[in-house]
Order: sequence, then structure tokens, then C-alpha cells
Amino acid sequence: MSFSVRCAAAAALLAIALAAAGCGETVIDDVKAEEAIQSNLEKSLDVKIKSVDCPSDEEVEAGKTFTCTVDFSDGKQATATLKILNKDADVSLVGLKPNK
Repeated sequence: MSFSVRCAAAAALLAIALAAAGCGETVIDDVKAEEAIQSNLEKSLDVKIKSVDCPSDEEVEAGKTFTCTVDFSDGKQATATLKILNKDADVSLVGLKPNK
């Protein structure tokens, strides 16, 4: 199965709460997001992930999307798109595209 087909199959498998409070605003907990994405993709795609990097300052706003960079152990890289589902910071992985 090709990388892009497997990536599409993995999309929409992540739904977890990732909130952290700071300075009066609620932001996505980037460390939890990175760990959850890595675990989810390794299980669903049966591949090894070297690292995941998500922004540390994404405010929780229902409907908003943000991206994280996924580095595979084989040297390939992809962009994961996550959508914030609600004010509780539940997110869903809505896309995973290989970087060129």
C-alpha cells in the first residue's frame, strides 16, 4: 500500500482532549498532541515515527484547524492537519499529506 493511501486511511482516527490553561487562555497541549499523533499513526499505518512537532500556542477555538509536522524514521515527512472539535479541546486528525 502506498504512503498516501495509508495516510488517508489513518485520517480521522484521532480524537483526544488536549487542553492546557495558560495566561487566561486555553491552548492545545502540544506535547500530548505530539504523543497522541505519533502513537496513532504508528498503530494505524504500521510504521515507525521519528518525531512529531506541533505548535505550542494554538488557542482552543471550535472548528479551527492547525498542522503538525510528522517525521518518519525512513526520512519521509508529512503534515498532519487537526481540527479542534469543541471548547474542551477534543481534536480529530482530518488529514495527513506527504511533504515533497
